[in-house]
Amino acid sequence: MGNGSGAVAWTEVMICFNDVYRGRRVLVTGHTGFKGSWLALWLNHLGAEVAGFSIDIPCSPSNFDLLGLEQRLQHYVGDIRDRTRLAQVIDEFKPDIVFHLAAQALVRESYADPVTTFETNIMGMVNILECVRTRPWISATVLVTSDKAYRNVEWCWGYRETDALGGNDPYSGSKSCADLVAQSYFHSFLRHSPTQVAITRAGNVIGGGDWADDRIVPDCIRAWSLGESVAVRSPQATRPWEHVLEPLSGYLWLGAKLLQQTDGLNGESFNFGPDANVNQTVAELLDTMASRWPGVEWEIPLGCEDGGHEAQLLKLSCDKALFHLSWQAVMQFPETVAFTVDWYRSWHEHQQDMYSYTVDQIEQYCQMAKARGAVWNRNE
Repeated sequence: MGNGSGAVAWTEVMICFNDVYRGRRVLVTGHTGFKGSWLALWLNHLGAEVAGFSIDIPCSPSNFDLLGLEQRLQHYVGDIRDRTRLAQVIDEFKPDIVFHLAAQALVRESYADPVTTFETNIMGMVNILECVRTRPWISATVLVTSDKAYRNVEWCWGYRETDALGGNDPYSGSKSCADLVAQSYFHSFLRHSPTQVAITRAGNVIGGGDWADDRIVPDCIRAWSLGESVAVRSPQATRPWEHVLEPLSGYLWLGAKLLQQTDGLNGESFNFGPDANVNQTVAELLDTMASRWPGVEWEIPLGCEDGGHEAQLLKLSCDKALFHLSWQAVMQFPETVAFTVDWYRSWHEHQQDMYSYTVDQIEQYCQMAKARGAVWNRNE
């Protein structure tokens, strides 16, 4: 059910992404999650009228609650596996563009409940695309899968969009299947549709407001907030760490270009990851985090390597996004960690207004992007 409240007007609308989103009706599935809540807030700040579709608020505390998003957008409750409910919401809100982020996004949870993981991630993708293909008045759709969609053979090169998909764990397998569903729907039904569609795959996203279980940063924050050491599995695993605003800038820029019907993007897939030199180990991430939170500790207890296999090495190539969209990451690794830890410390130590703090971080990021020549913030 919708709560009936529309987007709250901003005293100042941020102008970037060619000002495409101002006044647009934008639907975000999974808007109560980590990335979805940041995306919904940013879209609101861009002057869009935003609606969200999600089954629940996944954790407590949650970024969705801390940002007060239920009062700032149209909040619809529904299961992405329920195509009838999803269609009802789309027909009621009538979005110009859809960002599909709703997913079961945890690797270890996928081992505990593989059926729900496959149903949510695969049938969720089927349902959103079935709704989109029968509603040609939807101008564009950005489909978010994952870097875990690639068949990871743990080589030293970054995966390109043309590399094989696959996955050994249920989460990775479900995301690769969802990606294939998206490709199939495009080639079968959407290639000649008025609706522009693209697929995105991002790296390991961190940032303030992530409270999910069994993720390294939230696990650290929970332990450190209680003055406890954090137990870490796989400290030598490497990941393409990036702040949540990095892939979101890619999604928003891609969505803007789809809305403008830019040639060469429809039906394509794009990686949005950090620079190639950002591929630190979990141990390096934790040491850098600890340097900004004095007195905290982490450890590797015996017997912590359980709960299913996780890949040790994963990198992305973002050359395609650079070539077609002139997009590249803005932050370096220390800045990514600083933004992340400072957000949590502000929440923990000062109980600060996290809505204002998060908006400030978005504005800081946009200023940083403009200073470094990011094409999406040139306002030409």
